Amino acid sequence: MGFPPQETLSPLREESAAPPRPVRPRLYVLDGLRLIAALMVVFYHYTGYNPTDYWGRSDAAVFPAIHSITSYGWLGVYLFFLISGFVICMSSWNRTPRQFLFSRFTRLYPAYWAAVILTSAVVFLTPRAGRLSPPETLANLTMFERGMGVPYVDGVYWTLWAELRFYMLFAVVVAFGVTYRRVMAFCVIWTAACIMTTSGDNDFLNQVFEPTYAPFFIGGIGIFLMHRFGPRPEIWLLIAASWLDGQFQLDDLSDTAEGHARTPVHWAVCVILLALFYAVLIAVARGRLQFLNWRWLTVAGAMTYPLYLIHEKIGLEVILHNHNALPPYPLLSLLVGGALLSAYLIHRLVEEPVARRLRKWLAAPWPAMPSDGASEPPAPAPAPTQLLASANSPDFTAKVPAATRQ
Repeated sequence: MGFPPQETLSPLREESAAPPRPVRPRLYVLDGLRLIAALMVVFYHYTGYNPTDYWGRSDAAVFPAIHSITSYGWLGVYLFFLISGFVICMSSWNRTPRQFLFSRFTRLYPAYWAAVILTSAVVFLTPRAGRLSPPETLANLTMFERGMGVPYVDGVYWTLWAELRFYMLFAVVVAFGVTYRRVMAFCVIWTAACIMTTSGDNDFLNQVFEPTYAPFFIGGIGIFLMHRFGPRPEIWLLIAASWLDGQFQLDDLSDTAEGHARTPVHWAVCVILLALFYAVLIAVARGRLQFLNWRWLTVAGAMTYPLYLIHEKIGLEVILHNHNALPPYPLLSLLVGGALLSAYLIHRLVEEPVARRLRKWLAAPWPAMPSDGASEPPAPAPAPTQLLASANSPDFTAKVPAATRQ
């Protein structure tokens, strides 16, 4: 009995039973969305984030025309998380755990190391920015500084700690093999774990399951499943559940953002923007934005990660020391342009070559693991015996097993 036609196969079956799917074109539009998310955060920090008057007075007084808009730019982080869930699930399909971990390592660390070194140099030259001790600075190079209780070199690194925990959780799925069933089960179990963790108020489980940010990663995973398998009912339910959980998290997050911006940040506006993020990403998944799938957007996507890493502390120090020398909007334009140029140079001169060398270095095969019962070294081969003169001699019959005698 043969397999049914491809269009009737259910994704609930293991993917190995289905015929190979055609290769889908790269979603360049995701690179453009990444840059939009990064620029939202950049303008938030430069014109909407206001815990200290880097401009000499409040951001609202310096940028009255845009401050009320850019004060919502922090939501770009949650667009990042949605895209991350989509992309990580997509890129992990048919990969081994080793390939998954090494691809994440070579993607994240080269630009991050450059950003830590560059930002640390700025912090050293501008004591007002707050210096870290050498051990704290070096600990930041691991990207696990939050887990060690070490301050961040730059405040934006907090999102990387959330990303790393997502990768560690999803690596469990990769270890078993990424399939539709396993990914759906992972999302359902993670959602349930977050709900129970929140109600139980356990700090350790909060760190592991990150219930505040999990809905956005889960939403991105669900939207990728829609891209790969179509708009199945259970996928719609998963996406809807993640959005409902996410809007609930925005209630507390918007209060925190209001304290940072020192201006009203309305929950309803946050929810509308979150719904827009979901709608745009679903449109990408359903192929509705193919007309925006421009190849040159890969350059925008390549600049996004370095731009995000270097913009905050360095940019705020530039504003602090130069806001009296230039009018606000020209200084803002130069600052954003300089950050984009710096991000491009980091990508071309550091991220690409270092990642290439790391991939080559990590490509060496791992030592072969001994099979069961083969942990002991093989016994030496017996010394060759002298040819026997007669098959009927006692020596011959003693050495040849009875089953092989004629």
